[in-house]
Amino acid sequence: MDLKDKIPPHNVEAEQAVLGALLLDWSSVSDVVTYLRSENFYSQQNQLIYESLMHLFSSGIKGDLLTLVDDLTKNGKLEAAGGVAYISSLTDIVPTSANVDYYAKIVLDQSTRRNLIKISSEIKASSFDETKESRSILEDAEQKIFKLTDINQSAQVLAMKDVVPKVIQIIDTRYKNKNAFSGIPSGLNDLDSMTSGFQNSEMIIIGARPSMGKTALALSMMQNIAIDRGIPCGFFSLEMSADQIAQRLLSQIARIPGTKLRNGMLKIEDFKKLQDAAGECFNAPLYIVDTPNMKLLDLRAMARRMKVNQKVQIIFIDYIGLITSENPDAQLFEQQSAISKSLKSLARELEIPIVVLCQVARAAEGEEPNLAQLRGSGSIEQDADMVMFIHGKRSDNKETNEGYNPVQERKLIVAKQRNGPIGDVDVIFLSSYTKFENKSKE
Repeated sequence: MDLKDKIPPHNVEAEQAVLGALLLDWSSVSDVVTYLRSENFYSQQNQLIYESLMHLFSSGIKGDLLTLVDDLTKNGKLEAAGGVAYISSLTDIVPTSANVDYYAKIVLDQSTRRNLIKISSEIKASSFDETKESRSILEDAEQKIFKLTDINQSAQVLAMKDVVPKVIQIIDTRYKNKNAFSGIPSGLNDLDSMTSGFQNSEMIIIGARPSMGKTALALSMMQNIAIDRGIPCGFFSLEMSADQIAQRLLSQIARIPGTKLRNGMLKIEDFKKLQDAAGECFNAPLYIVDTPNMKLLDLRAMARRMKVNQKVQIIFIDYIGLITSENPDAQLFEQQSAISKSLKSLARELEIPIVVLCQVARAAEGEEPNLAQLRGSGSIEQDADMVMFIHGKRSDNKETNEGYNPVQERKLIVAKQRNGPIGDVDVIFLSSYTKFENKSKE
């Protein structure tokens, strides 16, 4: 093996050129401070010098040879940084500060290569560790790569002259398409008017007591999104199997009561409606994962693959309480908090809306639920961009019972919306088909 294969990638000359340029022209510090960090330098001496320059910058002190030496001396790091002679030589390396951004990008590139080598070594070591699950190793590797990508994305300042034309173009496109929704529409018109559809990078919570129709509402929305509009949609069903989900979808599309599909008491005309509904479902870009008690890291990894492979534009999760935390020994509140924050960060990472179903505390039985009654409320309420509740009078699901009403009024309570109004939306719940529909204005 050659000696060069053992030495990590680095460019000491570029590091010295960056430091020399900053000492020559302190105003150029603003060009590199947004993305270059002291750990990006390979040389220990250069790390200490840049760290000291950043300390001067944050303190509002102009950086030059005198202030730099003084700061290093006060912190007892002057000798470790190479001494006065080395620091003085830095300004001789570059004639001007004009190319400081070019030199800084070289330093950053070499740092990225070193980090990739480090991550590769860690992945290799973990792969030989039989005590670790392969899924956990994959998730860890993905996280490290994504984190490295985020680090290398520098912030940028956008002028209004660049932003306004883009926004005008978006508004003009909506006008020409006669589409008032900037996000993905749920199919419930009054709700979409209030929210403008489900927005990218947002986490939306749908909360309700058991048997109030959380899954039915999600399936009704998915029918509109994936089946009617052809928008790729992912569904993590941690409570029901894929077969049960498909059966409920067929029931609501064909408008055949679910009890008939379960007991087989079908008429000849029902088979035609069922065949048409099956054809619609067959071609729909709806992708289901029905693993019970799914681990959080598995869910995140699968969601990433769905975004890349199936191009999903929205994900539903039924429901948050069935996701298994990576730290089962922690208190339940801490587990729920970690899961909530992770799902919110996943929505931002994938840049798609993630709709999460959630149980509401028993105290909400028979009355309008509120934000404080969300299970694990503190974190979920804080992390969510939008929270809506399903409220209505609970009725018996047995169709043979006297007084049973298959058409029930429900109310969707939008209790939180970061970027829009809050309020109530009246809808109709067709319990025979477990389907939500718009309430007629008449």
